[in-house]
Amino acid sequence: MHSEDPQQPPIDWQRHEEELADVVQLPLDDDSPTLVDSPAAQDKPRFGTTMRRGERRPVLPGWLRSRAELLYTLQWVTGYVGHVAAYHALRLPKYALKLAFRSPVGLVKAIGGFFRWLFDLEGEAVRQATVRTEDAEAYLKLSRQRDRRVRWRGIVAVFVLVGLLIGAAALAAGPQWWTWAVTTVAVVVFGVAGAPADRPLLDTAVVRPRVAALTSDIVVRALSVLGVAGINQALAKNPRAIGFPAPITRDGPGWRADADLPPGVTVGEVMDRRDKLASGLGRPLGCVWPEGNADISPSRIVLWVGDEPMAASRQPVWPLLKAATVDMSKPFPFGTDPRGRLVHLELPYTNVLIGSIPGYGKTAAIQLPMLVTALDPIAELWGFEFKGTGGLDTLAKVCTRYASGADDDTAEAGLIALRELRAECQKRAAIIKGLPKDVCPDNKVTPELARRIKGLHWLVAGFDECQELFAHPEFGKEAGELAEKIIKLGRALGVILLLATQRPDAKSLPTGVSANVGTRYCLRVMGQLENDMVLGTSSYRNGIRATMFAKKDKGVGYLVGAADEAQIVRTFYLDGPTVEKLAARAYAARQAAGTLTVQPAEATTVRRETVLEDTLAVIRADEPKVWTETLVTRLAGLRPDVYGDLTREQLSAALKPYGISTSQVWGSDPDTGKSANRRGLERSAIADAVADRNRRRGDQAA
Repeated sequence: MHSEDPQQPPIDWQRHEEELADVVQLPLDDDSPTLVDSPAAQDKPRFGTTMRRGERRPVLPGWLRSRAELLYTLQWVTGYVGHVAAYHALRLPKYALKLAFRSPVGLVKAIGGFFRWLFDLEGEAVRQATVRTEDAEAYLKLSRQRDRRVRWRGIVAVFVLVGLLIGAAALAAGPQWWTWAVTTVAVVVFGVAGAPADRPLLDTAVVRPRVAALTSDIVVRALSVLGVAGINQALAKNPRAIGFPAPITRDGPGWRADADLPPGVTVGEVMDRRDKLASGLGRPLGCVWPEGNADISPSRIVLWVGDEPMAASRQPVWPLLKAATVDMSKPFPFGTDPRGRLVHLELPYTNVLIGSIPGYGKTAAIQLPMLVTALDPIAELWGFEFKGTGGLDTLAKVCTRYASGADDDTAEAGLIALRELRAECQKRAAIIKGLPKDVCPDNKVTPELARRIKGLHWLVAGFDECQELFAHPEFGKEAGELAEKIIKLGRALGVILLLATQRPDAKSLPTGVSANVGTRYCLRVMGQLENDMVLGTSSYRNGIRATMFAKKDKGVGYLVGAADEAQIVRTFYLDGPTVEKLAARAYAARQAAGTLTVQPAEATTVRRETVLEDTLAVIRADEPKVWTETLVTRLAGLRPDVYGDLTREQLSAALKPYGISTSQVWGSDPDTGKSANRRGLERSAIADAVADRNRRRGDQAA
């Protein structure tokens, strides 16, 4: 640095900086001061600018903004008050005995306290202390004060005793009920006064869990034990390196803390160590739910610590459990967040992708929007379950198309359904194009059009375990391409896809499908790739990580696309009998509305006693193999009253009990004459089945 000359005035660096701003920046000497932070850069933002960017907290609490949550809260309060009232009412005789036994002690305490007050005994210790110190002046002063107190208190005591005597005489001369009432009050008063401090009168009707309050010190301590280098280094330099932009408050059944992590530390680094964070907080893992707020900063963490684990907390019943019908164009309750608040999901103008490892609630999650669709008599529902366990069989009665199985026939049925959905999109696009602009100004299906215009009703197709279809060696590529086109076009045409998969990788979930789905729900997955395939690219890096869910978090996942920010949601779980009742209610509603698009079970059942002979009869002796679609056409011509509405899926299902399955068959298309490879049957397999059945019948007759 240059030495300062005492004869020279001090350098005005601010003026010097302003002069430098007007010239070309030149490299300065090593010993020259570097002017970096100008005064203008140090000015605080204007008040209006910061307020416009500020986050406005809701005026009303969440349970007042939602009718369903308000009803649930009122039900809980009513149940709580009723339980406490019934609990104590049953124990009234016990409380009465306690009061009766304690009232003499209370009476003695009251008389003793009265005499201590009357003779000013509470000041006796002070007066004795002046005697021991031989402070005569202080003792005389205290004695005169005591005499004045006792004199006036004696006069008051006389009036009180006279009043008590008059009251006792009036009580003796009064009605008997008045005597019992006064006696009861006296017993209650003296019984309460005579109660020991460690033995309260009333028993505990509700045992409340003891949960320590969440404080900033506890949060900082928990973050410091995670082993994140950026946090530890920042705290070593500055104990207040972790900032809290808002007070830590109660938020539902738990605590909410908003914190700003040190520079360079992201929320994802904390979420990766959720188990250590829970250990640092001294809470069960299911109580600790860190989330990010990327709209503010990648380092803004929203930590919610519940009073009890989310998976173990009592979830309210599904609000639509008793609904006769539902309007599926409106948001429906999909689950609850960690705070117990309802989370809604919308079906129109979106498609839904659900993913997780096996056994964590995919089928239960896809079942909810399918039930909502079924309960809307105007909507049409298709269902396909490729695992073969019949997880969606209870909804088959209200599905226009339904197939369940882990075989090629079910996969082909799913492919055919996608082809028809693609054709349906084209048909709907033509209908919308022909509508007047005042009827359809936005060129898309609206709730009004779905109910008014024939052919534009809501159409929802659910594909559970869709990886079996998309990864199929024969049908997978075409199915993926069709699904991508339907997702892109069907959103505005009232055609909605619901996809659930347990293997979200590039092969079993085509990139074009996963990249275009608008609503995503990811339960527990094991890696970053699976997480981003379901929730979207860069979700893992942005702190939205379904990998943090533990084994106990069944039915808990990240929901993206249903709101502005990602939400942790625990879906409503409906058991089999409950779903069966809802499906029966939906079936009855569709019958009453005249919109039942499925045939009664007895009308679609193929006659098994003749299906083998009839199938064999329509196959020529020179045909070793025949396409299934050709057999359906020939059977309909043979017996129109029996096979007129027969489908390929029904024929395959009817032949399965005899050990006959379809396979790839080369043949010529009767319309185009071109050769093609399609599903079909071998004539020898049917002939062998007929011979085997006839032989068994002969053995039984013998």
